[in-house]
Amino acid sequence: MIVYPELHLHSVDDLPADDRADALRQKAVALHSEFVAEIGRIAAEHSVWLCPGSIGEISDDGSFYNTQLLFSPTGELVSSYRKMFPWRPFEPHRPGTEFVVAPTPDHGSFGLSICYDAWFPEHSRHLAWMGADAILNIVKTTSQDREQELVLARANAIVNQVYILSVNCAGPVGRGRSIAVDPEGFVLGEVGLGEDTLIVRVDPDRVAHVREVGTAGTNRMWSQFNTDDDPIPLPLYGGSLDPKRSSPGHGIP
Repeated sequence: MIVYPELHLHSVDDLPADDRADALRQKAVALHSEFVAEIGRIAAEHSVWLCPGSIGEISDDGSFYNTQLLFSPTGELVSSYRKMFPWRPFEPHRPGTEFVVAPTPDHGSFGLSICYDAWFPEHSRHLAWMGADAILNIVKTTSQDREQELVLARANAIVNQVYILSVNCAGPVGRGRSIAVDPEGFVLGEVGLGEDTLIVRVDPDRVAHVREVGTAGTNRMWSQFNTDDDPIPLPLYGGSLDPKRSSPGHGIP
């Protein structure tokens, strides 16, 4: 699988800041457009799983989204995800409302995530709960907070026992430092500021092993509850944490 950063194909960084929102909207396309189909043909030509970053999407009702794409080795668009947490007030996109986990034959399941989503712990937790073995967090961080994002990548990996692949755009536009983290929070690889390629192996069996024996051989968060435990009220969410549904793959109604 080849993964590129957020908005990799829709750069407007050469424009004045006040003009970028309109320029992004002008570049936006529908998912059934020839632009998207051509990306699929590239995936098929090279017989690879391809996440080309995200694009500006115009929906049927005219809404404007920041949408992550995932293509199969046959060129099929198998999953698309609309960013839930645009970086406000700087990003003009409408928030998406659906979590997406994409299963791949023999390679595990991948949760889709875009940049600022990683700052909201509910997002990564929900993807892991839905059965993600790895989270593809594509990023376009041009600001000074990349250091904090590296901490979040490790934290989200640790508390959810998943791989986190945080793929940021390189300098001079972005802050680079793409990172891959394993289900125990160990850094598998990190690159520098400039253009680079990071190659890592995602092993679903490793995820299952960590969840079975625990992080550092001790912490088994997904096995915390017994089925006869009482639900924990979450009044600010308007719901509760149900022990009967608190393990990966069991959280989908």
